[in-house]
Amino acid sequence: MTMAATQVLRSEWTKIRSVSSTVWTLGLAAVVTIALGIVISLLSRNEFDTMDVRDRLAFDPTYISFAGMSLGQLAMIVFGVLVVGNEYSTGMIRSSLAAVPQRAEFLFSKIAVATGLAFAVGIVTSFVTFFLGQAMLGPHGASIGDPGALRAVIGGGLYMTLIAVFSMGVAAMLRSPMLSLGILMPFFFLISNVLGAVSATQKVGRYLPDQASSKILQVVTPIDDDTPYGPWGGLAIMVLWVVAALIGGYAVLKKRDA
Repeated sequence: MTMAATQVLRSEWTKIRSVSSTVWTLGLAAVVTIALGIVISLLSRNEFDTMDVRDRLAFDPTYISFAGMSLGQLAMIVFGVLVVGNEYSTGMIRSSLAAVPQRAEFLFSKIAVATGLAFAVGIVTSFVTFFLGQAMLGPHGASIGDPGALRAVIGGGLYMTLIAVFSMGVAAMLRSPMLSLGILMPFFFLISNVLGAVSATQKVGRYLPDQASSKILQVVTPIDDDTPYGPWGGLAIMVLWVVAALIGGYAVLKKRDA
């Protein structure tokens, strides 16, 4: 790595940590994911004795402990959008590109730093969420050594990271934090849920980024599940979404004025 590249990375790190909103969103992602995971795990433990045989066969203690990620990803989306979008909302993009005229180096240095930070928070959050969730589940909990459990925990960290990076790519394409959030929030929390809930569109919905990548969190395959891909296949689909978003973000940055 050249001295110039190192300086760009250091500059982007300084930008991210100096904006309190981006740091707070990462903290919020961790707190929400862990707290909700604890609550839902405790509720599941109390309801276990009343479950029928079918529900007990489908009981997935690892997946249950990650239930909070459905809301935790909200904060990761906001983090990803703010990392890139703040450059445009504050007008800093002009001075940033004046300092680093190589637009690919500028964008991907920013994304690399933010991705590393998101992964660090995501992987720690995932492990803490798993162990506290299993503690709440008590005798119904799983062990990290159980088949598939470690994969799911590591996958949880990757899931949160990829959600953030996808949001960065979208923000780079749209060049506006408000517009990016206005599209991403309904996309993940409305459109995805509707497509996944309606039988006629379920097969389409399963290829959306959040539905595909959440497969990595499952250890016990749901009864009657006919999903044509496994945990790593689902994560690969999410990676394709991320790559497409990043390519789109770079294409817009390259062709349009700041």
